[in-house]
Amino acid sequence: MPKPRKSGSSRKPPEPNKSHEPIEEWMQNLVPSLQPLVERVDALIREAHSDLRYAIKWKKAYYGLPDVGWVIEMVAYDVSVNVVFLAGGDFDDPPPLGDSGDSSRYIKLKSEAEADTDEMRQWIRQAGEHAGWEWPS
Repeated sequence: MPKPRKSGSSRKPPEPNKSHEPIEEWMQNLVPSLQPLVERVDALIREAHSDLRYAIKWKKAYYGLPDVGWVIEMVAYDVSVNVVFLAGGDFDDPPPLGDSGDSSRYIKLKSEAEADTDEMRQWIRQAGEHAGWEWPS
């Protein structure tokens, strides 16, 4: 069962969409040098999980699954991409960054080589095994 965000948070989760089109449009509008990296991370997520739902909110891409809610958030900056695992603190070997009082953890990527690792694939797979951020009712 998906987890609600911390009670102090006023953020409302994005609405899930079965279409990948919002993600594609978002990727096209990113800094050109980051597009191949974001496209690779997107492909890894889509390879690992079927029945994904997608959303763009706050200039961030969200990936979720019906049974567990939003599990991955991807944010592109000027020179790097953060991949946030919303329940990453619950993973067997959690991603290295993040300690904001919730269970999210993230990794900062600057190249496709950094994304294309067994460790990244494991985190993406584990994301679907843990309750993420619940969808709006």
